[in-house]
Amino acid sequence: MKEFNIKDLVRKNIQELQPYVSFRDNNTFKNPVFLDANESAFGELNRYPDSTQKELKEKLAVLKDVSAKQIAVGNGSDELIDLIVKVFCEPKNDAILMMNPSFAMYGFYASVNENKVVKLNLNENFGIDKEKFLKISNEEKPKVFFLCSPNNPTGNSIEDIEFYIQNFEGIVVVDEAYIEFSGKKSCIELLEKFPNLIVLQTFSKAWGMAGARVGIAYASEEIIQLTNTVKSPYNVNSLSLNKISELISNKEFVKYNIENTLNEISWLRNKLETINCIKKVFPSDANFFLIQFENVDKVYRKLLENEILTSKRSPQIPDCIRINVGKREENNKLINVLKSI
Repeated sequence: MKEFNIKDLVRKNIQELQPYVSFRDNNTFKNPVFLDANESAFGELNRYPDSTQKELKEKLAVLKDVSAKQIAVGNGSDELIDLIVKVFCEPKNDAILMMNPSFAMYGFYASVNENKVVKLNLNENFGIDKEKFLKISNEEKPKVFFLCSPNNPTGNSIEDIEFYIQNFEGIVVVDEAYIEFSGKKSCIELLEKFPNLIVLQTFSKAWGMAGARVGIAYASEEIIQLTNTVKSPYNVNSLSLNKISELISNKEFVKYNIENTLNEISWLRNKLETINCIKKVFPSDANFFLIQFENVDKVYRKLLENEILTSKRSPQIPDCIRINVGKREENNKLINVLKSI
């Protein structure tokens, strides 16, 4: 990797853009009278949330052993994906690179921004062919590489991630939405080594807070400043910020969620491997399984008839359905319906 210079990658208009700054959130007052933001003086949630998410960032900084200035908070990871594309990719000119199959929203936000979406097809084990990666990167010269590990919808972790960060002449975004289930080390520990790295995590999965819509980006202070420049003011609501801050202080909460999920993953895998209509249960480091069926259309219809909602991945991944792990009673219902097919 050549010497990294962020200015070579950032859109020129973004470099010149002035971020929205809340005077209230960037100053300290003892007994303020808030007459500055045209809010109602009455109501339970009548004040805007902290636009800087200061309290949450300070808690996350301690939890992840990084500086609070290396953290950006989004309205879900989706918002952060969108912001990353906006910061680095010139519409109608630049491209992003994403694995195929992988999380569809990388391509969605690139397309909304009128950027080309280059897809790197995974091999038969859903891994990345390094030679193919180097060839496509050199030919297409994408600005951003979205690398999801563990990958959605395949469930596997990507091996040797440092290779892809080191050999990509742009921004590498490692999406770790499912990292807590994998037992793998987070790429957050690589931030000091690689200035082109952004790590995404979320409170939607292991933390059980999908309804709160809170995603986190960890990166260099320079990249975080750029992300904050283009984000909307007050982008995360007060209810979500307060709830997440409370949960971080409750160390047993996420541990309980993860342990329960891992127990159900083990139980469900054992049961799935006894089902006649299943051809293969792919290895998974996430809270879901990619499963190949004998008659995928029949299976999918039967599950829907029993009001069991799953994610059909065929024909992109032939004969496959992605099924996430539920509670024991939900998993039992799933197994009983599959046995009846």
